[in-house]
Amino acid sequence: MNAIVVPVEGAELHVEVDGPAAGASVLLFSGARCTTRSWDPVIRMLTPRLRVIRHDIRGTGRSRAAEDATYGLDQYAEDAAAILDHLDVETTIAWGLAFGARVAMAFASRYPARVRALALFDASVEAPDTEAQRRGAELARQQRAALGIPEVERDPSWFEHENPETLRKALAAAYRDPDHRRYADGLRVPVLIATGDHDPNLPASERLQRMIPGAELVVLEAVGHGSALARPQLCVEVFLDFLLRQGTV
Repeated sequence: MNAIVVPVEGAELHVEVDGPAAGASVLLFSGARCTTRSWDPVIRMLTPRLRVIRHDIRGTGRSRAAEDATYGLDQYAEDAAAILDHLDVETTIAWGLAFGARVAMAFASRYPARVRALALFDASVEAPDTEAQRRGAELARQQRAALGIPEVERDPSWFEHENPETLRKALAAAYRDPDHRRYADGLRVPVLIATGDHDPNLPASERLQRMIPGAELVVLEAVGHGSALARPQLCVEVFLDFLLRQGTV
């Protein structure tokens, strides 16, 4: 893993790169309150095929933001483009999880020429219902236990942030965005939407599929909110299968 800092206006972005330098890349967008570390369980399954680029959006994880920094989905999309520029990556596959799906969708909408395919896991363009997410996660855990699917141990580093105040600003700005749906209207790349059968975001994901021409929806079994954290192997299998059928990798 190669960790670097990418300077942008108003922030210093923490970026990590894994996998082969040649070939296709995937740019990961983390869930709310998650850091680059939350992708650790999927990295070893992706790197045989892909160059994996993960980052903390400004003000979260180990990415720093100035006192007068700008926040919001459009800004995070610009930051993502700056990361690709810094790494000399022309085009990428974008994979966003939950909150990160909003950012990935904004990035793909604003920079369509730079996105070869888009994966939106646990996607919603509506306000989150955290209590429903907790209930769904517990039901999914019970189902996994009944099916004999082992649990993934969560590392505290997945949720550690240097600055709680800028973390709050970074998340709040995105949720205040007046209309996430405008990003869906401009998507013209292959789109995968994958959401758990116990995730309260599933109805929103279904509506999002209908909004995006040609989007494919996969319902993940025994999964609540935070799919890639709960069943990383299943999520990678669904993700890679989609890319292979699209001829992207």
